[in-house]
Amino acid sequence: MAIAPGVLLTQVALAKPADQPVSSANRWGMLIDTNKCAKGCDACVRGCETENGWGTNETRSAENQTAQWIRKVELRDKSTGFAQSLPLMCQHCEHPPCVDVCPTGASFKRADGIVLVDKHICIGCRYCMMACPYKARSFIHEDLQDQLPVAPRGKGTVESCTLCVHRVDKDGDNALPACAEACNSEGHEAFVFGDLNNPDSRISQELAKHGGTQIRADLGLNVGIRYRGI
Repeated sequence: MAIAPGVLLTQVALAKPADQPVSSANRWGMLIDTNKCAKGCDACVRGCETENGWGTNETRSAENQTAQWIRKVELRDKSTGFAQSLPLMCQHCEHPPCVDVCPTGASFKRADGIVLVDKHICIGCRYCMMACPYKARSFIHEDLQDQLPVAPRGKGTVESCTLCVHRVDKDGDNALPACAEACNSEGHEAFVFGDLNNPDSRISQELAKHGGTQIRADLGLNVGIRYRGI
């Protein structure tokens, strides 16, 4: 299906049926405990690759143009030398800079806090990539094949973590993004996903009890991804 010059999607998956709009009553987010994040483990990355079909292979992406919906980074304290590993993805900001700079409205935030890209109107200007302080977005340079219905991708468009929106829309409070599921399967259980607006949700209770840190909190973006141990 051609949606714009140079942009092809094999299938289009709606994030939400038109008769079931999302609500601002929810705000989906994630808490990641870096103390449980094993150095050298990339289960979360592999889980996301498999679920959304962006991993490097002969049909999905050239090796030097691999997408980065989620990636492992190392933080090092220069004064002590202490280093720790953590996963980094779109932070699903309440006030997303990517949305502010997008000239077409392709970058948008849903009422429930999930930040997405509408591939039908993305013109590939990459302003959003420059605006993102987390380097969480990727640009698709090459023709793609073997796409998955839950995550249509198109040459000439930008993409990033969707918090596995297809799972959220299907399972709601019981949803578990692929990264969290993969981490659990390895026995680390570093991820907690849930509704930040629900005081009874596990993520809200964990944050109320132990707190959580925002990366670049000084920017005032009120991100949906919080970390413990940094």
